[in-house]
Amino acid sequence: MSQFWSVYIIAIVVLNLAGCAILLLVNLKMTPEEARNETTGHSFDGIQERNQPLPRWWLFLFVGTLIFSVIYLVLYPGLGRFGGLLNWSSVTQWQEEVALVEKRSEPLFQEFAKVPVEELHQYPEARDVGGRLFANNCAICHGSDARGAKGYPNLTDDDWLYGGSADAILTSITQGRNGMMPPMAAAIGGTDAAVRDMALYVQSLSRPDMTGDPQVAKAVERARPKFAVCAACHGQDATGNQALGAPNLTDGIWLHGARLEDIETTIRQGRNSHMPKHEGVLSDERLHVLAAYVYGLSQSDEE
Repeated sequence: MSQFWSVYIIAIVVLNLAGCAILLLVNLKMTPEEARNETTGHSFDGIQERNQPLPRWWLFLFVGTLIFSVIYLVLYPGLGRFGGLLNWSSVTQWQEEVALVEKRSEPLFQEFAKVPVEELHQYPEARDVGGRLFANNCAICHGSDARGAKGYPNLTDDDWLYGGSADAILTSITQGRNGMMPPMAAAIGGTDAAVRDMALYVQSLSRPDMTGDPQVAKAVERARPKFAVCAACHGQDATGNQALGAPNLTDGIWLHGARLEDIETTIRQGRNSHMPKHEGVLSDERLHVLAAYVYGLSQSDEE
């Protein structure tokens, strides 16, 4: 906060408190006898409206509120950049509470850390804790049910860009991932027709029935030899390469959409994906439990 806005806020607060205090003092000076003789000047049908003083209990309550406000603003933040004599802040309180919770729960996580990820996901208590970690750190992208969305992988199936082993999942969560599909239109001919042919070819890898259409079959045959430039990442059989994060194009699972238009966009413009690293955000023990939870998501489907 700049000095100007700090002074501005302090001035507004002080003027409001001073105005309330002056209003109270004016009302306190008037005695009941004076009030009985003073009217507001409004009368109707022989009835005069008098300026009756506020009830004493209400005035004293208001005075107590003003005194409380002054004490509060001296002890706690509220006057611009002045932090209060107690140096309290919501961030500090939150950090202290988090530290207290972590201290109390650390023995539990240390016990979990002794169990391999492949086994830990079978522990109901570890699944519950992992589920809460997932909800707080992962659900915003992968969804509360971990089934992902367009551009965000489904974690409940057995299709993995970088591998579904316990070590691979732990590495993905800890170090993060950066996926990059370069624009390939120029490499396969540079024309819209060439891009459409390659999109049909890629789509047909998981839908061979498409080639029953003579026009599609011709497009597939035209694109087949050009797929060699894509095979460097996706492999000659198009089943992908987990070392590079290149997806399997033959299983019918699409990260960025299965429509022909989606595939064309991917070929023409490329794709960039980023999985943020959680190292430093979560302790090693918590990363271990979270990896076990994610590992168990796909295992439960198999079981």
